[in-house]
Amino acid sequence: MHLDTGDTAWILASTALVLLMTPGLALFYGGMVRAKNVLGMIMQNFVAIAVVSLVWVWVTYSLAFGPDWGGHGIIGTFHFFGMSNVNDAPPGYTLTIPAVLFMAFQMMFAIITPALITGASADRLKFGSFIVFITIWSVVVYAPVAHWVFDPNGWLFKRGAEDFAGGTVVHINAGVAGLAVALVVGRRKGWPKKAMPPHNVPMILLGAGLLWFGWFGFNAGSALGANLLASNAFVNTNTATAAALLAWILTERIRDGKPTTLGAASGAVAGLVAITPACGYVNVVGATIIGLAAGVICCLAVRLKFALKLDDALDVGGVHFIGGVLGALLIGFFGTKAIGGVNGAFHGGGFGLLGEQALAVVVVAVYSFVVSWLLAMAIKKTIGFRISDEQEDEGMDLSLHAETAYEFSPSFGGSQIFGKRETSEQGSAK
Repeated sequence: MHLDTGDTAWILASTALVLLMTPGLALFYGGMVRAKNVLGMIMQNFVAIAVVSLVWVWVTYSLAFGPDWGGHGIIGTFHFFGMSNVNDAPPGYTLTIPAVLFMAFQMMFAIITPALITGASADRLKFGSFIVFITIWSVVVYAPVAHWVFDPNGWLFKRGAEDFAGGTVVHINAGVAGLAVALVVGRRKGWPKKAMPPHNVPMILLGAGLLWFGWFGFNAGSALGANLLASNAFVNTNTATAAALLAWILTERIRDGKPTTLGAASGAVAGLVAITPACGYVNVVGATIIGLAAGVICCLAVRLKFALKLDDALDVGGVHFIGGVLGALLIGFFGTKAIGGVNGAFHGGGFGLLGEQALAVVVVAVYSFVVSWLLAMAIKKTIGFRISDEQEDEGMDLSLHAETAYEFSPSFGGSQIFGKRETSEQGSAK
């Protein structure tokens, strides 16, 4: 293995950037919930870093990237169990970075994926049950899906399905799992009749900004080197995100009369999601169209939860599932071997790639939904998955963690929390 110091330095930085995305997600989600639940939301995301880090180094890295078990492309072996043989490059990879760094980089993807699930079931999960869920989910859902799509010996990879940085493995996987969990735990009390607006929009923008920043490590880092491919992925990521932000707020302007700050943040995230699988396979024209499509379609899709009567609290389905599907499928049209991968339909490659992309989307979505639903149901029937009505009224912060995010004196016009209950939905004194 020839180690390149420039590549190594870039992937070290990218690994740190991707880790930053999870605290960014915590702020993004934390600002979107009511004031009485902000710490509960942040805590779920933050604890995912600790839980998945341990599970990854002991078990899931080996299952995702270890030598293929049985030669069927379904799951890896325990070759890397507990960091054993971790200096061996995963089969099929020719690395110019230390293999242990590849392991660490992929760990950050494994961390943020179950953290994304929390947005769909916000305000109502038991903390201990959530930890049980993501521990098992990381092993039985994330690891096999990563092996199928990311590992050169995975069956979807060998068929030709393309996912540069995680459209199927991360976003479709987490998005549909979030919907399954939301379905199992049920709606928040009062939804949809009771208004449940975000309590802190500036926090949402800060979280979205950190996500945008960290996403350059997520996407450009997936080139696994400091090279032209990473540079193209970097530019495509920013281009699609900018296009999606503008498309989302324009859609709001046409539909509702005014563009919103929340819409700008959501549009940016939708663009980031949609370009993730495609950033290393399309040119700037494809990236722009993917971003525009994500901004419009995801903006419209987030309203579907009301028609379906499914309380996807923070629009994980509308943004991550739909955005991931869009990005994955549009590779089949806009993919070009001038950037990476193979040509899609609009570059003379026919519709074969689109067929493989569609197969990967369907397989990952169905597998993740079914297994996530079964796992959530098992937890619900045994230790319980949802907090009590009293805890939901009180808020997750006090009832689960015995603390509050905000303690302001009424003399300064701020909110105040007395004992066990907030004075209002958004923490403002009545």
